[in-house]
Amino acid sequence: MEHEYENLRSSLTKHGQEHLLRFWPELDDGRRAELLRDIQSVDVEEVCAYFARTVRTLEEQQQKLDDRMQPIPPELSGSLQRSSPQELEGYRAEGLQLIASGKVGVLLMAGGQGTRLGVDFPKGMYDIGLPSHKPLFQIQAERIRKVEQLAQQATGKKGYVTWYIMTSGQTREPTLDFLRKHNYFGLNSDNVKLFEQGMLPCFSMDGKIILDSPSRISKAPDGNGGVYRALRDCGMLDDIEQRGISCLHAHSVDNILVQVADPIFIGYCSLKGAQCGVKVVPKAYPTEAVGVVCSVDGKYQVVEYNEITLATAERRNEDGELTFSAGSICNHYFSSQFLRVFLSQHEKSLPLHVAKKKIPYVDENGLQIKPDKPNGIKIEKFVFDVFPFTDSLVVWEVLRNEEFSPVKNADSAEKDCPRTARQDTINLHISYVEKAGGKILPGPDGSTICEISPLLSYAGEGLVDLVQGRTFTSPLVLTAPGEELVVNGKAKGVACGAVKGVNGVSNGISNGVH
Repeated sequence: MEHEYENLRSSLTKHGQEHLLRFWPELDDGRRAELLRDIQSVDVEEVCAYFARTVRTLEEQQQKLDDRMQPIPPELSGSLQRSSPQELEGYRAEGLQLIASGKVGVLLMAGGQGTRLGVDFPKGMYDIGLPSHKPLFQIQAERIRKVEQLAQQATGKKGYVTWYIMTSGQTREPTLDFLRKHNYFGLNSDNVKLFEQGMLPCFSMDGKIILDSPSRISKAPDGNGGVYRALRDCGMLDDIEQRGISCLHAHSVDNILVQVADPIFIGYCSLKGAQCGVKVVPKAYPTEAVGVVCSVDGKYQVVEYNEITLATAERRNEDGELTFSAGSICNHYFSSQFLRVFLSQHEKSLPLHVAKKKIPYVDENGLQIKPDKPNGIKIEKFVFDVFPFTDSLVVWEVLRNEEFSPVKNADSAEKDCPRTARQDTINLHISYVEKAGGKILPGPDGSTICEISPLLSYAGEGLVDLVQGRTFTSPLVLTAPGEELVVNGKAKGVACGAVKGVNGVSNGISNGVH
């Protein structure tokens, strides 16, 4: 161990990080071994170079990008609303063909804990309070099952979508245990692949790696942009290629309305020959705190709201629409070939982002101190920062009320919270019933509640025979034949006609309460 210590000390001194060994004389053999393993798990030269780059990043963040920005050209922008029914069917058919051929994977970024939601488990396990009480993981798994079914119906071929789930060190085991406990929500476990995102050391403001304890470095997840390196280092990119997967649909776990493995989006990107695709929603108002997809100095990029002036944010075209309106919602398409090229040639050039944080540290006596103001930085990579490295990107615009309602905050925030996500889901599902010719009356409490299982309908299709010409009384829950509705941990029966409610008493098809 002493030989290892001397070699490590020499290496650390070279990079100005020898302070990491300052408690060595006081540590027993077990804690010395722990510290050695922790330091050796870090590429000190690389992370110190990261810090040097972050200093430049902080300086660049002070510069506005207005004069260097251009909107994405119209020929690279498609829209759900502006496309003809024939065009949409063509995109959908292409996407379903790829799914049926086993060429589509889903890349789920699920490293976050539900801390801001007031829970201590992975965000994907969170139940936003729909009548079915399905957690986010279940809703998304069932959407995969349904789109596989739609692809088989459209093509006559049975293909599978492989679900790649990026976790963090904190969320990996709870996520795996949860999926196993629920039998992967009906998916084949062979097609569910978990992998772990990387960690980066936290730095003091003057570039010193922070010690969390005398024998442990302070580390934090490397951000959702760490997904690329993690795909390679955890063997997932090899798995993608071995399975013959040609494209991936990537998204974050916290969007309750995400259309997982969306065949229209995938088909659009594929037919356009895109290496990267990004799904966007129109900004709700000029100063909305979302990044916009645009071109900067001829390179595709997501520009954050604080990187442009108010005048640019408010700029409008002749038709009155915002010039920079393509709001990023962390919903992307990647060709697997592009990911391989990016990882082999450009990954080390991925931009770095800095967050000043209150980071616990040890004082000269080896005691942990929890600061009351920011004392250090965490370095992150963002998933969209891959865009400048492609010369083939397309944008697909969708409606916010149909495809974007994130669950980020507790209900007290009154925005992007379980309450808003729940209501957005209910409103969307009510619209599905109404478009199919049905009607839902308010329940005894005056509210109108509707939930449609993803196993019954992926995006509103297939409901006409069930609801056309019928009137239902809230709450209405539509499920797939054979599907059990579980409320408070108890099964409430099996849907035969796929129409039922939530209180366990059959009242007939006219009001839909079962």
